[in-house]
Amino acid sequence: MDAPKEIFLKDYKKPDYYFDTVDLKFSLGEEKTIVGSKITVFPRVEGSSPLVLDGRDLKLLSVREDDYHLDSRHLTLPSLPSGTFTLEIVTEIYPQKNTSLEGLYKTSGNFCTQCEAEGFRKITFYQDRPDIMAKYRCYIEADKSLYPVLLSNGNLMDQGELEGGKHFSLWEDPFKKPCYLFALVAGQLESRDDIFVNRSGRKVSLRIWTPPQDVPKTAHAMYSLKAAMKWDEDVFGLEYDLDLFNIVAVPDFNMGAMENKSLNIFNSKLVLASPETASDADYAAILGVIGHESHVSTVLIHIEIVLTFGCHSVQYFHNWTGNRVTCRDWFQLSLKEGLTVFRDQEFSSDMGSRTVKRIADVMKLRNYQFPQDAGPMAHPVRPHSYIKGAEVVRMYKTLLGSQGFRKGMDLYFKRHDEQAVTCEDFFAAMRDANDAEFANFLLWYSQAGTPFVKVTSFYNPEARTFSLKFSQEVPPTPGQPVKEPMFIPVALGLLDSTGKDIPLSSVYHDGKLESVAINDKPVYGTVLRVTKKDEEFVFSDIPERPIPSLLRGYSAPIRLESDLADSDLFFLLAHDSDEFNRWEAGQVLARKLMLSLVADIQQNKQLVLDPKFVHGLRSILSDSSLDKEFVAKAITLPGEGEIMDIMEVADPDAVHAVRTLIRKQLAHELKEELLTTVKNNRSSEEYEFNHPSMARRALKNIALAYLGSLEDAELTELALHEYRSATNMTDQFAALAALAQTPGKTRDDVLADFYNKWQHDFLVVNKWFALQAMSDIPGNVENVRNLLNHPAFDLRNPNKVYSLIGGFCGSPVNFHAKDGSGYRFLGEIVLQLDKLNPQVASRMVSAFSRWRRYDETRQNHAKAQLEKIMSTNGLSENVYEIASKSLAV
Repeated sequence: MDAPKEIFLKDYKKPDYYFDTVDLKFSLGEEKTIVGSKITVFPRVEGSSPLVLDGRDLKLLSVREDDYHLDSRHLTLPSLPSGTFTLEIVTEIYPQKNTSLEGLYKTSGNFCTQCEAEGFRKITFYQDRPDIMAKYRCYIEADKSLYPVLLSNGNLMDQGELEGGKHFSLWEDPFKKPCYLFALVAGQLESRDDIFVNRSGRKVSLRIWTPPQDVPKTAHAMYSLKAAMKWDEDVFGLEYDLDLFNIVAVPDFNMGAMENKSLNIFNSKLVLASPETASDADYAAILGVIGHESHVSTVLIHIEIVLTFGCHSVQYFHNWTGNRVTCRDWFQLSLKEGLTVFRDQEFSSDMGSRTVKRIADVMKLRNYQFPQDAGPMAHPVRPHSYIKGAEVVRMYKTLLGSQGFRKGMDLYFKRHDEQAVTCEDFFAAMRDANDAEFANFLLWYSQAGTPFVKVTSFYNPEARTFSLKFSQEVPPTPGQPVKEPMFIPVALGLLDSTGKDIPLSSVYHDGKLESVAINDKPVYGTVLRVTKKDEEFVFSDIPERPIPSLLRGYSAPIRLESDLADSDLFFLLAHDSDEFNRWEAGQVLARKLMLSLVADIQQNKQLVLDPKFVHGLRSILSDSSLDKEFVAKAITLPGEGEIMDIMEVADPDAVHAVRTLIRKQLAHELKEELLTTVKNNRSSEEYEFNHPSMARRALKNIALAYLGSLEDAELTELALHEYRSATNMTDQFAALAALAQTPGKTRDDVLADFYNKWQHDFLVVNKWFALQAMSDIPGNVENVRNLLNHPAFDLRNPNKVYSLIGGFCGSPVNFHAKDGSGYRFLGEIVLQLDKLNPQVASRMVSAFSRWRRYDETRQNHAKAQLEKIMSTNGLSENVYEIASKSLAV
């Protein structure tokens, strides 16, 4: 295929024409759908430039202009009236044949849309770009017996009966929006209804639509929606602006959710929940519509991420950050997504444990964003970084404080309501509202890669000063060989020998003494602004050599290397007042231990587990004062992918062997403590979704996972007891995962039992697929191949693909098998998927993107698959982009 033209930010040009109003008419049919559009058009400047409309897979029936040119991607109108005019177009489309799930398509007998980023052009001819904002009216007519519910954006203005058994509905959205926020749903649906009264007294009707049998599973989703609406009013002063808010759950959906104005469309997995069928992670994902990492070994963390692939922030929060103020072009995507993900993170933190949520978010950043930053798909926060984009927004809050950040948000909405704007506009609002200077902060939006920061410290007992020297470097990335120093806020505290924070009053930096006191009172933590390649900060009046607690709360998305000794890290693990850094100290120790043992195994040395590490985890496990979910996180080892990511040449086999060994030895050394943990955290009470209950289950289940690694008959019986006696999906699935670690009859029997029990619940079956796909059992690729033929699997359903294929790619030891079997399997699947759903296929092929990080044998296998994909006729642009960039570097 011809290489598609790559578009750059510098190519952006304002449109020659804008649209004021858009009237759409849909006649939904079983064989075809007729779409009429009536658009009020006005020129940006008077002239003779043609109007070019985007269109894909459309049959043009009529256009109210005699002079036009039509090709496979555009409808061009060269001769147009002067001034404002009305454009009328009628197209014919075929939703029943649309397997890409973009535009208008059929799913489980219902009509549904997905228009972000460029799906609207598959509905009608249009300027399909986010800076074209217009007011929409939508008329829908369909057979009432087949499609009794007809939904679109805005408020319902009219509805009624038509001849021939048909009916109609008319919707009007009074606010301007880009076409990617248009939505339509029609089908056999029922709703859970509720009311939310906002601060101004407006009664907002809330409805969550699902197939009739699933309505009982929407109670938690309704609770989450109302909680989000209340939180947005309390924290940001933002009220919902229409009389109606609809959510629709659909089983076939490429995304996690879509924030269409007033008609959010959600992947079913992010709406439906009951204690029997949904885990704590599912409930948390629905609350935040973002994956929550819970863990049994490394398996459950990856399963929950796989099952919330492409996860999005709470879609309701997009009403203001994305809908009322949207992005000018797709290079500004992080403006709405990064900001909304951050708002969701704050909401979820307020609903549960802030520390645990922060740990989960940082784990996601490290597992997904950092590897991308170091590979051929590296890009700046702009154009499309959700997670790292949220970290950039968080840095504003770290620098300005909560009140300063709120002032910046208020100014942002005041300046830009109903506008399509840029990242620079958000930066300017934060700066101007606080009269602040951020030096080179905007580099976060334009410079790719993860900054690497080294810190060295020195204590002068005579002068009672403590200095910190920072050195930063941003590695080269494709297209950006030379980097400038970044603006890095480093939150820190200094601990004395008793573990208490030392009071701080001033710091000497850049030739001057700067006060860090607040209202002339010393502080116990501060934020340093590191903006140069090399900088030094000197604290005075420090009575003893302190142990620095650096990057508290993970105040910047960087890789940090310090000169802290292991003894210092164990001290921080035991005493740091910043709980995130307590967890981080343990993770640094674990990473160092694992890398050391990997080196030993590569040199055929005997592997010995440091007893101090065992003691450190025993202390955490036995500390009853700590939050139980924090303890569960703290005793969880870094994943295999995270360790491979920091190796010069990734060695999946060695890393897997080391991690398995450490887990088994920890389970052996801590067996009594782990057994006590399981016993003390059981509960026969009715399921509750709250932090204490979730924390108890998380700790019990990580303990069970460790014990399950020992392959002991007594412990197998324990896991079977937990499986059989479980009263909720969280506990049952955790026990299943513990039992599934070891090949054999028990594993086979319990997997069969689980499927037989839940075979009629497709969301639970997806968990079952993912658990088997991610198994570390040798040669698991053949098991996964067999599951492709399972009657419950469907390659056309994105959730099933993410569960089975995505799950398999999340098993380093099998996906990266040295014989290339994992790579061959994925290569075959990508080509099959590309014919059905290019968007999902492109996500799968990205698993090849870092093939150069492995040994020569694995490189050759992976490269062969990428070359095979690239040589295939009719390859989609989506897959071509990922595969070509992966080969080019």
